[in-house]
Amino acid sequence: MRTAIMTDTNSGITTEEGKSLGIFVIPMPIIIDDKVYYEGINITEKEFYEALTGGKNLSTSQPSPGEVMDMWDSILESGDYDQVVYIPMSSGLSNSCSAAMGLALEYEDKVFVADNHRISVTMRESVLSAKELADEGKSGAEIKKALEDDAYNSSIYISVNTLEFLKKGGRITPAAAMIGTMLNIKPILTIQGEKLDSFAKARSMKKCQDKMLEALKSEIAGRFSHNDISRLKVGAAGAGLSEEEIENWLGMVKEAFPNAKVFYGPLSASIACHTGPGAVGIGISF
Repeated sequence: MRTAIMTDTNSGITTEEGKSLGIFVIPMPIIIDDKVYYEGINITEKEFYEALTGGKNLSTSQPSPGEVMDMWDSILESGDYDQVVYIPMSSGLSNSCSAAMGLALEYEDKVFVADNHRISVTMRESVLSAKELADEGKSGAEIKKALEDDAYNSSIYISVNTLEFLKKGGRITPAAAMIGTMLNIKPILTIQGEKLDSFAKARSMKKCQDKMLEALKSEIAGRFSHNDISRLKVGAAGAGLSEEEIENWLGMVKEAFPNAKVFYGPLSASIACHTGPGAVGIGISF
């Protein structure tokens, strides 16, 4: 069985990187002052952050049904693949997954949409695992089942450096944002397979990083204690970080998890729209 793997840029895999990995990647749309841009296609990371911090009106959207189906059709009509497994961002964070599942009904036994309940660095690992299974000759149905069975063997924490963008997105009230800014409070948020929830607060990004690392260590010793620790993968993430900031954060993560596979992945533009620049995150999966 020749099975193609497809995802979106919320996995942290760019369209260009996807080509080198043999993975099909659909870019997430970013709307800037009513004009639609596609991450990695017609807007650079530098241009995105300039718009984000330059007072322009930014919002996110999901790929249109036509864009998704056009990619499915292109893959299937190429003659290189019999099936497609599409891994969008978690259904708990966007309607794009449920929308794709509805579209896939027209592609019986050809397109399989996996609700892997992940995003960013943990979603990236799922996509890479799916590609390994596809290379082994697994069918779309088998890969979808494997991803969904393994979905909750992951955890994500993220801390934002500014409350401005959570306020813009309606996740906190203007009053809470004002008080938090005055007190220099940095919120730590968590994703445990579904929605984004509040986890803790700290007075500096360094304290946030320490809290996130300790939280994951506690989870590994607790709810993940039955997992094979040799399979632990840890992804550090950030939004618009400098090379020095990336190096420092990655160093902290490697020191905290010396025996794990550790890597860094920038947050996608459609995630950074909501976190703002300077956000740092971390995710684990097995």
